[in-house]
Amino acid sequence: MRSFVRHNGLSLVFLVLFVLALVFQAIAGHADFNEDQLRHGDAELSLGRYILSSEFATAVLENWQSEYLQFTLFILLTVWLIQRGSPESKEPHKAGRGSDEEQRVAEHAGDSSPRWARVRGWRLTLYENSLLIVMVAIWLGSWVAQSVTGVAEYNAERLDHQELPVSWADYLTRADFWEKTLQNWQSEFLAVGSMAILAVYLRQRGSPESKPVGAPHHSTGVEG
Repeated sequence: MRSFVRHNGLSLVFLVLFVLALVFQAIAGHADFNEDQLRHGDAELSLGRYILSSEFATAVLENWQSEYLQFTLFILLTVWLIQRGSPESKEPHKAGRGSDEEQRVAEHAGDSSPRWARVRGWRLTLYENSLLIVMVAIWLGSWVAQSVTGVAEYNAERLDHQELPVSWADYLTRADFWEKTLQNWQSEFLAVGSMAILAVYLRQRGSPESKPVGAPHHSTGVEG
């Protein structure tokens, strides 16, 4: 068990932080929701019912979809685009998908390489793009789920104001959906862009997200 924790410490710590943040988000969101309910003369909800509500689901999913969009774009764009001097970028001469030899696939794979990296055809194509495929799937899935819970929340508000509900397709054209979507997208784009450029000049000793402390600013890649 100690060995497992040591070898998986990064993912385990972030899993614990995720669960704690989600729990406290539910508690804070529940309190805020009930304050709003009382303000409008409506009945309060229990914590359990709030967690199952579209209000809570929308708040969670609109952040998930933006995070996975960030990863999707970063994985795809860093294949071709370069930021000179950043550890978040490949070296300029390595831009592109790389040769089979560099990627250690097919006849260049070793005995310890994943099985699908040692073959050609659709299995290799699927495996060599598997990270991007999964990220796109999670992003699109959470974005669709956000729209479904979002229209339920939006229609509940309309009914409170004696207005007719709208269809899901109609909701996708509404400012409410795009405001919730774009407020998350812009923050993710800013975060990734600032990380790429700040890491050119700033350092964090011991972090794989930083170049060595003494590496020159113009050197690109994690190794500097």
